[in-house]
Amino acid sequence: MPDAKRYEAPQNLLAERVVLVTGASRGVGRAIAFACAKHGANVILNGRDVALLEALYDEIVANQWPEPATLPLDLGTANGREYSHAAKLIETQLGRLDGIAHCASHLERLSPLETQTIEEWQRMLRVNLIAPFAINQACARLLRQAPDASVVFTSETHASAPAAFWGGYAVSKAGLETLAQIQADEWSNHAGLRINTVVPGPVSSPLRGKTHPGEVADTLPSPDALVPLYLYLLGPNSRGVSGQIFRFQP
Repeated sequence: MPDAKRYEAPQNLLAERVVLVTGASRGVGRAIAFACAKHGANVILNGRDVALLEALYDEIVANQWPEPATLPLDLGTANGREYSHAAKLIETQLGRLDGIAHCASHLERLSPLETQTIEEWQRMLRVNLIAPFAINQACARLLRQAPDASVVFTSETHASAPAAFWGGYAVSKAGLETLAQIQADEWSNHAGLRINTVVPGPVSSPLRGKTHPGEVADTLPSPDALVPLYLYLLGPNSRGVSGQIFRFQP
């Protein structure tokens, strides 16, 4: 596998491909969505903040890259009917789906288990675990129809190194890594279909600012540092690589 920092994606890496990016309005998701469009993909921008999605849409169009689509679906409240409807819209309007980058994450707060509420756990589980499952399930047929399709999950270091106060967030991300392993096994007989997980590590992002409020953001890598790895996994060079966890080391 090419080194995450050294992989150089050709400009047309994702040409003629349709890629859905969740959490595209900010942070890692925005960086990945922007990079996918830059490298030729028709990007489906998912997020809750319509204004931020529209701003990213305008920026992509201004660069004269393939026109994106917006999918303002709230993963914290969406139900099965809405996920199925979203998949049908993708098929009707774009005709195909070649990749999904699951970048949306939700953390309520760092706190002891005794003070975390059921409602907080439900929101974290819905965004971090149930939504990726539901999106993959709703889009499975489209992904199988693609000649070369890739799904990328975004996990977190505390999924494999749980610690005090990370509670429902760490549990939901640990479940996500398990889900990826199960999905990879079930898709193992589809040569052109794969799923992998990225653990970004410390990067400057809104979520990092929430968990480490006293940290100087400029001392951390920007989300753009992750772009080469995501492009490698979403593009054809990672064909045959599935069920792996890639831990980004800046």
